[in-house]
Amino acid sequence: MRLKICAWIAAAMVMLPFVAVHAQQFPVKPVRFIIPFPPGGPTDILGRLTAERLTRAWNVQVVADNRPGGGGNIGAELCAKSPADGYTICMISIAQSISPSIYTKLGFDPVRDFSHVTLLATLPSLLVVHPSLPVKSVKELIAYARTRTGVLNYASGGSGTSSHLLMEMFNLQGGISMVHVAYKGTGPALIDQVSGLIEVAFSTAIAALPYVQSGRLRALAVSTKERLPTLPDVPAIDESGLAGFDGGSWQGVVMPAGAPRDIVNAVNGDLVKMLNSPDMKERILAMGGIALPNTPDEFLAFMKAESEKWAKVAKAANVKME
Repeated sequence: MRLKICAWIAAAMVMLPFVAVHAQQFPVKPVRFIIPFPPGGPTDILGRLTAERLTRAWNVQVVADNRPGGGGNIGAELCAKSPADGYTICMISIAQSISPSIYTKLGFDPVRDFSHVTLLATLPSLLVVHPSLPVKSVKELIAYARTRTGVLNYASGGSGTSSHLLMEMFNLQGGISMVHVAYKGTGPALIDQVSGLIEVAFSTAIAALPYVQSGRLRALAVSTKERLPTLPDVPAIDESGLAGFDGGSWQGVVMPAGAPRDIVNAVNGDLVKMLNSPDMKERILAMGGIALPNTPDEFLAFMKAESEKWAKVAKAANVKME
């Protein structure tokens, strides 16, 4: 018995250096970084910034690969079905925590089919309107929409995305009915809204802030209960007539399920270090986000909680997708 125990300990000791070397040597070749939305939106903006910083840290190319469509689900499914060797990493967003509750057929499970690396940032959304719309507050928008049922349009970054469900929650609580126009990402939606083709939208601050600051869009309110530090004069919806309204987007990083845990932990460590650096925090804040890294286990628990939260909203709003 003693010999067996000694043999087991010896084998474990032999394996330890291999595990350490595995993590230390990663990466030794270019890394694919799937971004499941088109250029210009919040996932793309933060994803490309992350890829740029990882390229510097690892001294290998981290290649941003935009795979838009299906509210982010096409890229997420591609990620879930990629080799779990650590050389495919992926952006994931609140949209993927919403998808299981609204799609009858989905090619991935956001909890089961990924190795969760870390949350990157939370992204409060702005309720924005085109300057030509004669409203300057949440109350004025609701009053205006009530006289234009089925006429006033709102844009989203895709059916089932956070911008879609946030506005459906706004419709429900405000007792109004604006018409949904779905786009393949926040970037294309913003282009049409800035041009005046679409009147209203919830857009993550990270994407809408430049247009608000330049006066090309008007921000009426912030979707979260806390005001945005970069727009301190813009009130929260909760304090603007719809008490209890609270919803914000977020972005994180995952790998396909089964990725080596030592690599997951190593990438987590590099991302946490990057996100905790003062310049990165300031850059994300300037874009309208709040850097908020966590551990792989914490991110997994967060994903489970978000999935449960948005399932309740989707049911109440009767949002379903084929």
